[in-house]
Amino acid sequence: MKKLIVIGDLFADSLTCQEIKSATEGYLKSPVDVDMNFVTSTPSTIHTAFLVSQIVQTEESLGRPMETVIFQNTDPRIHTSNSLNKAEGAIPMIIKLKSGIYLTGPNAGYVYSMVKEKIEVAFEYKGVNVHGQFHSRDLYSKISAHLMDYMENEMELDEIGVDVVPDLKGSYIAHIDNFGNIKTTMTHESFKGKYEFGDMVNVKINNVTKKAKYVPSLFGGVPGELVIYPGSSGKQDDRFLEITIWRHFTEVKPTTGIDEFNTPRVGAEIEILK
Repeated sequence: MKKLIVIGDLFADSLTCQEIKSATEGYLKSPVDVDMNFVTSTPSTIHTAFLVSQIVQTEESLGRPMETVIFQNTDPRIHTSNSLNKAEGAIPMIIKLKSGIYLTGPNAGYVYSMVKEKIEVAFEYKGVNVHGQFHSRDLYSKISAHLMDYMENEMELDEIGVDVVPDLKGSYIAHIDNFGNIKTTMTHESFKGKYEFGDMVNVKINNVTKKAKYVPSLFGGVPGELVIYPGSSGKQDDRFLEITIWRHFTEVKPTTGIDEFNTPRVGAEIEILK
């Protein structure tokens, strides 16, 4: 049996997590020693895209990708502004990556955009009832269990083109960690030829503009200084940039990146000004 990693905007609720676990185990052939973990996102599909990308990156470099299924469920129904009598969600998809990892979940917004280049084949799944609000429990638990049980060849899958996954263009807040550090979709490579370490960079987020020093790491500046640097996420040779302040956390008010930009939301746009 493969392990399952569940990512989504509703998994901060322990009841939801247990319902997903119970439903998935109910569909498994032999629900013994089930390896299932939950990762909480926000309703931003960019945030979920980043989490999917980072977990895929870690599994491919340090884990067991051939034995991993990822189920993401962030679907704020952004595909329509009309009422949904049957709570129809985005198209259910199953994706196989070149590394062997299987992904499933609704194709909402940018949720798969940051792993698009890794996709080997993508499918639409028409073999289930897509009506109902709690798709994560009533629909995707069954799909996840089938993938965990190596039953992908027994499902009614229609292959579709990768172009159904949109490209993510521009610069955004991808994640804000528990220290208030802002992880971005900008990469170290995107700064090459434009900035050198030690340069001051004008950053605008949430209608707030600040100067951040471009440094090799979080600790490349001095405590209390706003910095932008290649962080801990992304490709080993092309890390995503992060924005924050190095703190000792002994300060009276240890403000970090999120405080400097008036508590922006994940998914907010970032502008680098000249």
